[in-house]
Amino acid sequence: MDTASNTSTSFILLGLMELEKQKYLYFFLSTMVYSYILTVSSVIIYAIFKERSLHEPMYILIASLLFNGIFGSSSFFPKLMIDLITSSKKISRTECLIQNLCISTFAFFEMSTFTIMAYDRYLAICQPLQYIMLLTNEKVVKIIFGCWGITFIILFLLLFLTAALPLCGDKIINIFCDNMSLIVLACVDSSNSNALSAAVFTIYFVLTILVTAFSYLKIFFVCMNLSKESRQKAVHTVVTHLLNFSIFLIGVLFVVLKYRLGNITLPITVHVLLSVTPLVIPPIFNSLIYGVRTHALKIKVSHYLWNVVLGGKWTQIHRH
Repeated sequence: MDTASNTSTSFILLGLMELEKQKYLYFFLSTMVYSYILTVSSVIIYAIFKERSLHEPMYILIASLLFNGIFGSSSFFPKLMIDLITSSKKISRTECLIQNLCISTFAFFEMSTFTIMAYDRYLAICQPLQYIMLLTNEKVVKIIFGCWGITFIILFLLLFLTAALPLCGDKIINIFCDNMSLIVLACVDSSNSNALSAAVFTIYFVLTILVTAFSYLKIFFVCMNLSKESRQKAVHTVVTHLLNFSIFLIGVLFVVLKYRLGNITLPITVHVLLSVTPLVIPPIFNSLIYGVRTHALKIKVSHYLWNVVLGGKWTQIHRH
């Protein structure tokens, strides 16, 4: 074990050392991916914000999901790009803890948002007459902020416990900081912190899966009695959501797999790939899939894009 002082004020990110030989290629790829996430997600969020016809719970939740993707990407990509171009391999203890909190918040809030979206579709399809009263825009906004606040408080408390651990190493097998990377550096028995973090994640994960599964089972049974047109519309919406949720779950399973296999079993490059999957893939596909598969959203996004490109000529073209 590395015996660096437990008062060390910085950590060495071993993953960055692995990327050093091709740092300009990775810098270019990171810039392209981050620019795509920022641009496409921002355009969709702007369209939802500006267009009154999109001021509905489903679209508000899509905007929340995309904003969370921007938040998660921004907690990871900017520093990575700076580190690559400057050949830096270090991160300060304070930056590490902040990055840890931001990335964890992104992951937990992503699960929360997908769960709320599943419940929203359940109410819309299974209780259409009461839907407007049961889930108003105001209620959705309150639920979103409530989930974000609860998530942040829980993770902040877990981070406080991790920050209190005395550390006997300064090398992190990754290109960013996460909670488990810090726990494994502890000088003392960290099984309690490890168990607590695992318990919180497991409870949160199981609850979200149960609510989502309940919602879609109910939808499935209701769809059996709908007309063909209504059933196709409901299935289209559900498949879009499940596709995005599945992509995120695969990313989460990669991270779980990484820690189950242990630090010795896998090369650092594989560790990096498994770690970045839930941070990079979901924000890319969320914006792509919702932008393409959600018809009303696709039309409005196209409208605003053409307004930007053609300088407002889109409306004039359609009037003529």
